[in-house]
Amino acid sequence: MNSDKPFVLDFDLLSGLCKSERVKPKYRYASDMRDQFLDKNAADMAIKAGNPLLYEFYGLDLPERDNVLQFGTTKIYPGKIGSEYYMTKGHFHTLLDTSEIYYCLRGHGIMMMETPEGDVDYREMLPGDAIYVPGRWAHRSINTGATPFVMFFVYRADAGHDYGTIEEKGFRRLVVEKNGKPVVTQNPKWL
Repeated sequence: MNSDKPFVLDFDLLSGLCKSERVKPKYRYASDMRDQFLDKNAADMAIKAGNPLLYEFYGLDLPERDNVLQFGTTKIYPGKIGSEYYMTKGHFHTLLDTSEIYYCLRGHGIMMMETPEGDVDYREMLPGDAIYVPGRWAHRSINTGATPFVMFFVYRADAGHDYGTIEEKGFRRLVVEKNGKPVVTQNPKWL
């Protein structure tokens, strides 16, 4: 895709979907996320019961250069594996100082964030909320609602994604359901 000429895409504000040939969806199922959930038995049961789609995202095939902005949408479906809500894999950027912006289009969720040094922050997101994730902050989107959680995102195209660091032990905090409500709790892998 040529990023040196203006273009328009058709992101649907309610579904987050884009029908343009320039955008190829990527899908993450329970089997792709098994090790991200604390309760591996619950993850295995979900996989055996049909391997549900947890989230999908739509991004452009743009050159990975510092003068190009990557953008797209993420749609996280409602549901839980054990007591943990469906979530994205979460990542640092390979260029660690890269910031990212998310804008909530639909649904309800939490953006979980942390630094390599152990600072933790999380923010609830509702339609119309924009969140600025500074450089050096890993981030994960979590659907705590009953409908799809849809967000628009923007970051510099050469930022890259470091999923491996998070895959080792997960985030320092988990979002679980207790008494019918989302609760942020300590991840026992970090105790």
